[in-house]
Amino acid sequence: MTRTVLGSERAIEKVLRAQGYLVTRRQVLAAGISRDALRHRLRPGGPWVVILPGVYHARTGPLTAAQREIAAALYAGKQCVITGPAALQRQGVSVPLTEIVDVLIPDTLKRQSAGFVRTHRTARMPERPWIDGGLRWAPVPRAVADVSRGGLDHRDVRALVAAAVQERTCTVGELERELLAGPTQRSSALRAAIEEVADGVASVAEGDLRGLIKRGRLPAPMYNAELYAESIFIGKPDIWWQDAGVAGEVDSREYHLSPDLWAKTMSRHATMSAQGIIVLHYTPRQIRVDADKVIAELRSAIKAGLARPKLKIRAIPTV
Repeated sequence: MTRTVLGSERAIEKVLRAQGYLVTRRQVLAAGISRDALRHRLRPGGPWVVILPGVYHARTGPLTAAQREIAAALYAGKQCVITGPAALQRQGVSVPLTEIVDVLIPDTLKRQSAGFVRTHRTARMPERPWIDGGLRWAPVPRAVADVSRGGLDHRDVRALVAAAVQERTCTVGELERELLAGPTQRSSALRAAIEEVADGVASVAEGDLRGLIKRGRLPAPMYNAELYAESIFIGKPDIWWQDAGVAGEVDSREYHLSPDLWAKTMSRHATMSAQGIIVLHYTPRQIRVDADKVIAELRSAIKAGLARPKLKIRAIPTV
């Protein structure tokens, strides 16, 4: 093997190790490997495989999620920014990954979607993408907005926004600014979800309960307010009607499966009840399936609460 060939092999091996054993045609030729040598490696049954136009995998077997992301960036070009579920999960938002990797590219480029890469041409590339692992990632607010405008239903968008805010990967204000900066088309679900989370709605089920309250034309409650009897903290119910002294709690599946959560919920219920608060509990399934019954029970409890002297409870709304 000549010195030139050895130098080319070393050069391309260095690139492969740095990129998860993925490489572009341009990188291969720039390393000094001939077109004939490249074709030989890509022959049927050969050591390299074409995974995207002009992008090769120098190993056999399926790609990992990280390798798909590297391959997407190699295919889309240096200016691309990865967005969507991949960007959200990389930055700590609990979302399921898919086989598809979404990438933002400047609208001046004409790179088409291919294989597992979905390109999105935009005139509004992220000004300060997050850099990690040598790749450029859309900030959480932008990735949330991109996913939300991708055809998710209202409940899924609400869950995504709630997860991003609860996990402290972004703020409601940042999402609001992203909403205003982006296109209005297909933004209605995102706008509604931000409004709900800003009101303190902490989960999909709480959002469903909010919808029932509006549908039943019940008085507007406070969401996730902190309740105090003088200076003593009582609890933080999911919904709270101050004038009626009525609290509503959404009990998740974990409430039924975990003795610790059940005990904590019962203790909180007892503490609030001892102060005269009327406390009602609902599961997500009850909210979805028995909507009329839930509305009727809430209305009856509010009516009963308003018919008695007002409780001396101080409520601090969620900021």
